[in-house]
Amino acid sequence: MDTAGSVEIRRALARLRRGTGLPVAFGGLVEPGRPQVRISELSGTATTSLLALAVTSGNGLGGRTVALARPCAVADYSVSTRISHEYDAAVAAEGLRSVLAVPVVVRRRVRGVLYGALRDPRPLGNRTLTAAVDAARDVEQALVVGDEARDVLSAAQAEPDRADTSAWEQVREAHAALRALAPRITDPALRTELLDACALLATDPAAADGVALAPRELDVLACVAAGATNAVAAERLGLAPETVKAYLRSAMRRLGARTRGEAVVAARRAGLLP
Repeated sequence: MDTAGSVEIRRALARLRRGTGLPVAFGGLVEPGRPQVRISELSGTATTSLLALAVTSGNGLGGRTVALARPCAVADYSVSTRISHEYDAAVAAEGLRSVLAVPVVVRRRVRGVLYGALRDPRPLGNRTLTAAVDAARDVEQALVVGDEARDVLSAAQAEPDRADTSAWEQVREAHAALRALAPRITDPALRTELLDACALLATDPAAADGVALAPRELDVLACVAAGATNAVAAERLGLAPETVKAYLRSAMRRLGARTRGEAVVAARRAGLLP
């Protein structure tokens, strides 16, 4: 079963190999509450010697990268004097010589490390390093989105008193944020959890009009209900402003509404929005 972030690491390793031409890539995330990276993903390896290896901060190339929070590289791993050698056996079993390590940094904290490697000893140039850093940025962005989604989901868990206007407005804002974040989540389990939470927040037992909206129509209407303009909704959802207008017009038509406000009211009556 995939753990949170493993999908992003796997995709980043594929991008790292494409962008650098390096035959081997591997990586993993920092274990919660522990100063070590657990290697969980391999790409292009011939053995499993590196799989599940726990790399402690400060030790080896990856540990140095974690400690310094910056990329590090060695032209010949086994004889390098710039790193310690706790993991030589695993590296030698895979036949790796030239290795680089790039940190995945989120909110100034190292959350993981991506490695790229050659089986012969030679320096890795700036183009290779740049491509590896770009791959790490992909993971960073995915982790940020996941963190934001979990924060919003946590804030939305408590069932509010519908008579408490201020509390209910916070729920509506959380609902809109969840709808905006869900399409950007690559972790399918988290995405499903977010959408299930949206449905729970919007459900009103007294509302049963049988009206249905397409997912993107509901995304747009949720943003509008939270007070967003078309331009702001477009930015939140990663859509063009004209596309937002088209979805909004379609939603209004389905709901039999003549204005944005009427559409929001109708969606709430139908139990589609909180």
